[in-house]
Amino acid sequence: MTSILFQPTKLASLALQNHIVMSPMTRSRAGAQHAPMELTATYYEQRSSAGLIITEGTSPSPNGQGYARIPGLWNDAQVAGWAEVTKRVHAGGAKIFAQIMHTGRVSHPLNMPEGAAVLAPSAVALQGQMWTDQKQAQDYPTPRAMIEAEIRSTLEEHVTAARNAIKAGFDGVELHGANGYLTEQFLNPHTNQRTDGYGGSVAGRTRFAIEAVRGMADAIGKERVGIRLSPYGVASGMSPYPEVDATYLLLAQEFSKLGIAYLHVVDHSALGAPAVPASIKQTIRENFKGTYIAAGGFNRASAESVLESKTADLVAFGRPFLSNPDLVARLQHGWELAAPDMTTAYTPGPQGYIDYPVHSA
Repeated sequence: MTSILFQPTKLASLALQNHIVMSPMTRSRAGAQHAPMELTATYYEQRSSAGLIITEGTSPSPNGQGYARIPGLWNDAQVAGWAEVTKRVHAGGAKIFAQIMHTGRVSHPLNMPEGAAVLAPSAVALQGQMWTDQKQAQDYPTPRAMIEAEIRSTLEEHVTAARNAIKAGFDGVELHGANGYLTEQFLNPHTNQRTDGYGGSVAGRTRFAIEAVRGMADAIGKERVGIRLSPYGVASGMSPYPEVDATYLLLAQEFSKLGIAYLHVVDHSALGAPAVPASIKQTIRENFKGTYIAAGGFNRASAESVLESKTADLVAFGRPFLSNPDLVARLQHGWELAAPDMTTAYTPGPQGYIDYPVHSA
């Protein structure tokens, strides 16, 4: 049987060299002004045998800059840094989307530029701590509830970031609507306790996500926009709620109407999170007419299976890409995969970033 995984395919109008997607993964290697450096260009270049690369979460603004050393797409230095990345990736044959990630309450002032604020739909603090380079682990602060003017300006920041992504040579952008960051904070009634037009109901809570996607699609073209979703996710303090199925049904329907390129649905059960019900994945698949990207713990056999059954159109791989820059070749030839060293996943410098070797026979 011919392997679908390694065959060329299309994403909207883009030709992909295979059905393999590199998942977005925070790597915390940005330099001055939160701009990608030469290291970043090398890292993505090494992995450009994928069909599509989705970058690490990239902030649309100083307020969205939650983690230490994550890159942005709001200033000229960042655009220039990403331009080198996209040039290298395209030379390797892959297409590349920038993941736009506003972290919302998952943040700390020490990780943010001066003058930035920790904003969220409601003033509900995340329990626990996050890393800061200055003072190591620190408690999450209570975010400030956004006023409507701040919601509007944040939506506009997403549009500007999308335009900057195209300036930098990206093929498109993915809104990070998963993992407990700002967009999902709006979706979930535990973190969105608003009573205005951006809360109070499924329609109100989905408004931010839909308006963000629509704004970016209007700015750069609907075929250049996707979104990552994590229904039933528990990352960053999220938890299920009674309207979760209705929420994702509405999102799938509205995004289908907008005609965007893809929905990227992640299931973190391979990392120990509760399994995402197959029914909600099926609901999203049936109600969204664009490309469906499945993510979460796949190997070659399970990836082939979802492609053959048409449960998904593309399959994303995360951690295997950290330690196997030549993952596509290793999967294709059945070569052993190297295990990642997670102690160096977020540390500065080349170790655990660009020093994983390719397979040698």
